[in-house]
Amino acid sequence: MNETTDTTELRDHIEISHLISGFFRALDEQTFEEGWAEAYFTDDVRMTTPLGVAEGAEAVRHMEESVGRFAATLHMSSDVLVRTAPGARTADVSWNAHMTHLHLDSTLWARGEGADSRFTVGGVYEGTFRRTDRGWRIGDLSVRAVWTSGQPPVLPEETAARVAELTGAGRS
Repeated sequence: MNETTDTTELRDHIEISHLISGFFRALDEQTFEEGWAEAYFTDDVRMTTPLGVAEGAEAVRHMEESVGRFAATLHMSSDVLVRTAPGARTADVSWNAHMTHLHLDSTLWARGEGADSRFTVGGVYEGTFRRTDRGWRIGDLSVRAVWTSGQPPVLPEETAARVAELTGAGRS
C-alpha cells in the first residue's frame, strides 16, 4: 500500500459513511419528495428486510411505507466497515444500527391502555455499494434484526399476510 492508496480508501470510507448518515436522516425526516432516493440508491437497488425482498422503485416505496407506519423514528449507525480495492467500482459495506420507532396514536389506540409507544431494534445492515458518476450509491442492502424491544407496528392486512407467508408464521 502507498499513501495514494491509503488516501483513496479513506476518502471512500468517508463518502460511504456520509451516504449512510444521509440515508438514515432522510428516513427520520420522512420528507420523501420526488426523486429523493436518487441521492442514495442505484435505480435497480435490491433491499432485503424482515418483510421481504423488493427491487427498484418498489424497494423505495416499501421503505417509505415502513417508516410511515410510525409517528417518528431515529436511526443511528455505528461501526461502518468498508471493504473495497483501490479504484474498485463496488464496495462491501456493513454497519450496526440502533433504530427507535414511536408508534402512531392510531396504533396505540388499537392496542389499548398501557400500550408501549416504542418499538426499538438493534440490527446489522449489509450491502454492496456502487461507485457511479454521481458518487457512491447503495445497490444492494439487507437489514437483519439482532434484537427487538416493544411491539412492531400494526401492519395492513395484505402486508401481514405476506410476512406470515415469508416467515412461515401460522403454519402448523
